[in-house]
Amino acid sequence: MSPIRVVETPDDLETCFALRHRVFVEEQGVPLAEERDAQDATATHLLAVGDAGPLGTARILFQGDSAKIGRVCVLPAARGTGLGAALIKAAMDVARQRPGVTTAKLGAQIHALTFYEKLGFEAYGPVYVDAGIDHRDMRSAL
Repeated sequence: MSPIRVVETPDDLETCFALRHRVFVEEQGVPLAEERDAQDATATHLLAVGDAGPLGTARILFQGDSAKIGRVCVLPAARGTGLGAALIKAAMDVARQRPGVTTAKLGAQIHALTFYEKLGFEAYGPVYVDAGIDHRDMRSAL
């Protein structure tokens, strides 16, 4: 399994943005203006790197007692390898280390609901459109 680390250098952050650009903007058609936002500056970013180089990323936004996991992406060549699950588990581990944080939340693309349910997340609320893609909110106790 590829190691996942918390991003600590500007170069790593740019690598995370490049991965997100490839998956969200190029592959899924998300407008660049919606993919990058001001919250990137305060988020904790995770980067998954394998023998072939950077393969995936995610970010965590801390909001009171919640950790909002987002911008989760894995390059097509690494999908189905367990890397996405490893990213989510790593994000939850980071969140557990933050004092007072008791819940992990995320906005899941509808096609990924089952993936997150297998990791202990529960869907709630209505379906909504984010960046032109149907999503549903999910949460998990930490």
